[in-house]
Amino acid sequence: MKSFPAAAVFPPLPSGGVPLIDLQREVIALKKTKDAIILAHNYQCEDIQAVADFVGDSLGLAYKAAAAQNSTIVFCGVHFMAETAKIVNPTRKVLLPDLNAGCSLADSCPAEKLAAIKAAQPNLYVVAYINCSAAVKALSDVIVTSGNASKIVQKAPADRPILFVPDQNLGSWVSAKTGRAMQLWPGNCYAHVQFTPTALLRAKAEHPGAPVVAHPECTEAVRDLADMVCSTELMVDWCKQQTAQTLIITTESGMIHRLRREVPGKTFVAAPTDRCSCNDCRFMKMNTLEKVRDCLRDGTPEIILPESVRAAAEIPLRRMLEWSK
Repeated sequence: MKSFPAAAVFPPLPSGGVPLIDLQREVIALKKTKDAIILAHNYQCEDIQAVADFVGDSLGLAYKAAAAQNSTIVFCGVHFMAETAKIVNPTRKVLLPDLNAGCSLADSCPAEKLAAIKAAQPNLYVVAYINCSAAVKALSDVIVTSGNASKIVQKAPADRPILFVPDQNLGSWVSAKTGRAMQLWPGNCYAHVQFTPTALLRAKAEHPGAPVVAHPECTEAVRDLADMVCSTELMVDWCKQQTAQTLIITTESGMIHRLRREVPGKTFVAAPTDRCSCNDCRFMKMNTLEKVRDCLRDGTPEIILPESVRAAAEIPLRRMLEWSK
């Protein structure tokens, strides 16, 4: 279990007046009494990351969810991530602190539309980014994350046309890296497409010599300005290897918390957008430490999936986990 900072560091929480350190202690105590594990995405708030048993990207979280032995999994992320945990570990109770924590990218690909396209083109090989609903996963041939997408696409059958859903930016990046032509679903992450070349050039001018790392969900114009394009997990290792003391991070700003913790001594600048000096995902930030405490205490909200959907979605997910080894 991860340690958390001293009480003097934290002011009272505005909503309830409870010092943050006390709330964190309460969460940690509940984890023990409820036999729960807390999995947190890199984009979660710092106070949630501090009490999580594992903080990582979608691939790492999928492995941890599949291996979890606790009776309860609390997934601090967005809805499709909690669904993924339930898909690969159906005997565990999976809780999502805020059931409304959705995803604009996942919402861009309704399962019924994908089913209609498959019916019209039955030879399609559907490669689905993990940022999609369980129902879309159930219609797919294999799942990918930003960390393994190129590796997985290279394993796709050479004699079948590929449809990549739902992120067109990640899909175009993977297609360029692998040389595989793919049909791209017209979806995107609203948070990542807010990064613009103009804003990024402004940040580079303000921090001369600072290397730029960008997530592949960014637009091609932004990716072209980056020194490195990679998943959030690979960002950690890449930043460790850099000799520069200041680095510009072009992804959701929650990633900065993990980088500061695991790569001390460097300065991390959250890449700005044209609207603000950082970029928070409003869905990721729906989860709060109070909601984590409440869902542990109350055992709700719970992720429930029809078994037919869960079982069908597990096949391409397990294929990804196997091909990623």
